[in-house]
Formats: sequence, structure tokens, C-alpha cells
Amino acid sequence: MLVGLLRPTSGAARVAGIDIMAEPEKAKARIGYVPDAAMLYDKLSAREFLEFSGDLYHVEPRLRDRRIGTLLKLFGLEPRGNDFLSGYSRGMRQKVSLAAALLHDPQVLFLDEPTVGLDPQSARQMKDILQDFCQEGKTVFFSTHILEIAERMCTRLAIINHGRLVAMGSLQELRHMVGQDGQSLEQIFLELTGSREDDVSAILRGLES
Repeated sequence: MLVGLLRPTSGAARVAGIDIMAEPEKAKARIGYVPDAAMLYDKLSAREFLEFSGDLYHVEPRLRDRRIGTLLKLFGLEPRGNDFLSGYSRGMRQKVSLAAALLHDPQVLFLDEPTVGLDPQSARQMKDILQDFCQEGKTVFFSTHILEIAERMCTRLAIINHGRLVAMGSLQELRHMVGQDGQSLEQIFLELTGSREDDVSAILRGLES
């Protein structure tokens, strides 16, 4: 709903101060979006896909081409920038998708499982890029099931259980909520969602009997 793909049944939301339903094109111009599975055109090269993305956002051609060169180099894709995307691995496709999301210099990035398919070096590079993005005063909003990544990267966290928001705040605020200092985000998540290790142990014991 925040990126304009689903129509809400009620309520309102602002992205970068703009109502996403009242002024969708204006809001989307300030958004970068990377889905879990990168949706790319296999018969385009990475460079052609980025050119297409830049044109969609009305990026001036010379600025677009300069940014494309910078992003391909940043993500280590420059040697294969003219290859068809059909030959790219999942990790490489993820990089192209993020490059496309960054190309028009958005104020807010929405990412779904941004490190899926990336090797450890690329995942670290991804985290560095996102942290630099935030240091410019911009916002990264991402969902993940890898709680260690969320714990290391996020300044604010939200826990959703069966479609309902059960907690939101900094890591320290969530620790205070469960009354345990020093707990990991995983431990807090299990505590707040009722998914306890002893439940798993009981099931496994039942399988053995």
C-alpha cells in the first residue's frame, strides 16, 4: 500500500510528506522499490534496463548515464553491464534491481528481503550502501525474516504477527517492553509472538514417541 501497489480499504498514508493515494505519481517519484524477486526484462542488458528505469523517472539523459556508470561500478557489474539480464544470477539481478531503485535519487527506499541471493561480501556491500543512504537524511523501509540483519541495521523495528502490528520501537524500547535487557531481536520476537523454543521441543519429543 505504501508504494501504491495495493489500494487501502481505509485510512491514509504519507510518504516523504505526500499522500500516496491523493498524489500517487508525485509520491512514487520519491520512492525506490525493490521486491523480493527482482522483476527484470531478460532481453535487455543491465545498462539498457537502467536506462529504461531512468527514463521512467524523467532523469535527464546525461545525468542518467553518469549515474548508471557509477552504479554499475559500485555493484561490480561494469564488466557485464552490456550482457542480457537472462544470464544474471539471482544476486546479480538483486543488485540491478537496487541500482534501478537508486537511479532517480529517491527519498525513501522500500525493500523486501534485500540480501536474499547475495553472497556475504555483496550482502555487506548492500548494508554499507543502505547505511550511507540513511546518513544522507533519507529513509530505508524494509521487511526481512533475517532478524540479525534487522537488529544490526535498523534504528526502529516493527514486529508483525499474523498481519497485526504487535510492537514497534528501537531495540532498547523492545527490550524494555519484554522486561529483559540484552536480549537479541530474535528472543524478543519469540517472546512477543508466543513462538517459544519449548513448543518446538515438545513437538519433536512427540515425534520420537
